[in-house]
Amino acid sequence: MKKENTSIRLKRLMETRNLKQVDILKACEPFCKQYNVKMNKSDLSQYVSGKVKPNQAKLFVLGNALKVNEAWLMGYDVPMERIHKQPAEMGYGYMKQIQEENKKALLEATEIPEGFSPPPEMILKPLVGKIACGTPILAEQNIEDYIHVPKDIKCDFLLSCTGDSMIDAGIHPGDMVYFIKQPDIDYNGQIAAVRVGGEATLKKVFKYHDKVVLQPANANYEPLVYMKEELNDLVIEGIATGFTHKFVN
Repeated sequence: MKKENTSIRLKRLMETRNLKQVDILKACEPFCKQYNVKMNKSDLSQYVSGKVKPNQAKLFVLGNALKVNEAWLMGYDVPMERIHKQPAEMGYGYMKQIQEENKKALLEATEIPEGFSPPPEMILKPLVGKIACGTPILAEQNIEDYIHVPKDIKCDFLLSCTGDSMIDAGIHPGDMVYFIKQPDIDYNGQIAAVRVGGEATLKKVFKYHDKVVLQPANANYEPLVYMKEELNDLVIEGIATGFTHKFVN
């Protein structure tokens, strides 16, 4: 279960170890160089402030530099100690191995309180943020976090709804929407994740012989119409299979 976040964990390490951001950056340098990961002062400052979450590659570098488990650094209730071998011992594909081990640790950390029925079996799926141009939607640099999703839900990735353009479909700001990765819609009006440039937008999709219409589910918004060369900027990344409402206290 996620208790905190990367910002809180970094601040705790800085306080208990008497570290400054410059000390962390210096410790990261050899790992950045070895694994070709770029991290600068601005990146770290945003991670510490909580404005931005580090992607998996940068979490890996920070975990190595600070000698802590990446899942712990993400804020999950797991042991702080690193749970896997050093990358040099793991060979090709070390990043995928680390991701799998971290996912396993997160699942094992879920406790069932006494008197409660066991929850449905959960698996971790990637939450996608902004999409770097020219990269697959599930590229490491596009993944903001991993979210627990019931195993019986069809889901390859999630998007967090950031506006009210889909409220008439029951999808509100902050909701987590589940998607299966699919390059086209099955029928007009199907809700899909569509990449427009470097952004992923959630809309009903209507395809015609000369245009594509992205239709909001909110009468206050105009449909987005793409024609001719504009169609080159559109990529359907996945089809919505469900969503979870954000809890509002």
